[in-house]
Amino acid sequence: MEETAASVDFVTLGMFIIDDIYPPPSASDQTPQKDVIGGAGTYSAVGARLFAPPPTSKSVGWIVDEGPDFPPELRSIIASWETGVLMRPRDGPTTRGWNGYGENEHRAFKYLTEKKRLTAADLTPQLLQSKSFHLICSATRLITEVTSILDRRRQAFGENVPRPLMIWEPVPDLATPEELDNTIQALQYVDVISPNHEELGSLLSSTHPSVGVDKSAVEEQAKLLLSHGVGPEGKGAVVVRASKEGCYVASGKDAQRLSRWLPAYHNDASKVVDPTGGGNGFLGGLAIGLVQTDGELVEAARMGSVAASFCIEQVGMPMKDEGKETWNGVDVSKRLSEFTSRAS
Repeated sequence: MEETAASVDFVTLGMFIIDDIYPPPSASDQTPQKDVIGGAGTYSAVGARLFAPPPTSKSVGWIVDEGPDFPPELRSIIASWETGVLMRPRDGPTTRGWNGYGENEHRAFKYLTEKKRLTAADLTPQLLQSKSFHLICSATRLITEVTSILDRRRQAFGENVPRPLMIWEPVPDLATPEELDNTIQALQYVDVISPNHEELGSLLSSTHPSVGVDKSAVEEQAKLLLSHGVGPEGKGAVVVRASKEGCYVASGKDAQRLSRWLPAYHNDASKVVDPTGGGNGFLGGLAIGLVQTDGELVEAARMGSVAASFCIEQVGMPMKDEGKETWNGVDVSKRLSEFTSRAS
């Protein structure tokens, strides 16, 4: 008897990267951390995986292109997560990145090897069945990729295949006024657009104070995007990630409008070790939350906030405890329950 393939709830087209992380010049210990699991795709997959314990962990789909240089210990860590990862051999080296600091101790990143970008063409028939997709890309590429995913799904599964959720994380470099028209055009292709507050402001020729977040500005800017219609039927959402201020969720119009701030999970700055990947993890949790709750946006955003909290408690990925369904020594469902009572 053939084993039934597991259903797929989440797939990311974000990349896997092996990071070398160098401390800021002011740090007393200048020892770099090498061979750290990273990449926006990885963080988003882990964010979704946190809410998908085995056997449903196989419903989290993502792709890792592994070159001959791929460290065996990283393969073991990935295997321990028990996801529906597709590990693909690659002739060239694994995509690697340098994370360090430039002038004025500003964070800096550069690729050390050729990057292997993922597209809709990389999706296997199994991954193509996903109920949600996370895309981190430009507006023009977003339209191309979503169109390709939907076309391939119709060809493979018929004209009546349900439309999956499309979660768009715009690339920070293109959060500029020049990209606004392209962004507006892309809105109809996605169910959620999720920039951070600085990216949203920059897109709309606005800046936030040097300290803190101008919440009223975020609300007005999100309302502006909603006015252009998010989603194929205008029923989509804007979810703005606002660092230590949490997130803002907005959808609908007039009497049906949802407008809600949720706090960040961590209100103690000492708990935040490295914010890298927090936003990606948030969107993985949000996406699988929308699937699991049948579109309950606020509950999904709570799941995203909890996912982000695990991603920022250390350098690199949260640690799954051996032989247990706990991460960083914490039961994910209990953390979500605690956060829900606090952010109800």
